[in-house]
Amino acid sequence: MQLHGIHHLTAVSADARGNHDFYTRVLGMRLVKKTVNQDDVSAYHLFYADGAGNPGTDLTFFDWPAEQERRGTHSIVRTALRVAGQEALDYWTARLDEAGVQHGPVREVDGRKQLDFEDPEGQRLTLVDDGGAGPSHPWDRSSVPEAYQIRGLGPITISVPDLAPSDHFLTGVMAMRQGRSYAAPDAAGVTVHVYEMGEGGPAAELHVRVEPDLPPARPGAGGVHHVAFRVRDEEYAAWVERLQRLHIRSSGPVDRFWFRSLYTREPNGILYEIATDGPGFATDEPLEALGERLVLPPFLEPQRAEIERGLKPI
Repeated sequence: MQLHGIHHLTAVSADARGNHDFYTRVLGMRLVKKTVNQDDVSAYHLFYADGAGNPGTDLTFFDWPAEQERRGTHSIVRTALRVAGQEALDYWTARLDEAGVQHGPVREVDGRKQLDFEDPEGQRLTLVDDGGAGPSHPWDRSSVPEAYQIRGLGPITISVPDLAPSDHFLTGVMAMRQGRSYAAPDAAGVTVHVYEMGEGGPAAELHVRVEPDLPPARPGAGGVHHVAFRVRDEEYAAWVERLQRLHIRSSGPVDRFWFRSLYTREPNGILYEIATDGPGFATDEPLEALGERLVLPPFLEPQRAEIERGLKPI
């Protein structure tokens, strides 16, 4: 029984219009689903992904009028996005410069070349070279040439003050395996521990920074809400049963219509989701028209008029 990689990551924005502009125009990602937070229909839930809206490529945002995140531990601190090769990193260095986006140098970290930067709200992002391994599904209407487009999510990095309880949860409950470790390039004395899922590789890793001297993070805009891990549709029931059998508190089964979810918190307070690959974003609108209109899961359709009145146009 195993997880198969990162499914999606959900962050927080206080500026839906600016968020949409940055991720579609500057980063060239495709808005594949424009919907609302199913637990708070006053907020957009925007899904950016590859050209086909595949699981493992979704970077999503809740649009909440929140103050800026106060950075700290007990939190998800960096999201990697995969690109293929040094030439792609050179392209992105020039593109971010042209867009006025501050960034670090291309450098090698944990054996991979990467480029760190932030979105306009301080969301911490990294472009990481995945060597072009695995399939890609470029978007033919992206402003970024196909060879350089973002291919999907890479390693997700969390910060915890104490490794032991997180290690026990990741290996004993989430069935990950601890691999290598490396020194954090931006903080003296901080070690990052790598946990792998499935076949491993940059699309199936969780990186855990151990930072006991940091204060707890305060959630807000520019921060991350949760990270989701992939399971096949037919494996979902077994994961529900596993958490029950291990007496792990969870949400129980949740049907998000485009996928099924199961939420739990690890001992250091970080929210994890287990999510199925299917049914997928093309369930309720044509693949070629994904993200072009506000879509709602069937149980919210009776509230459409009220929901639309409460949303600002993007």
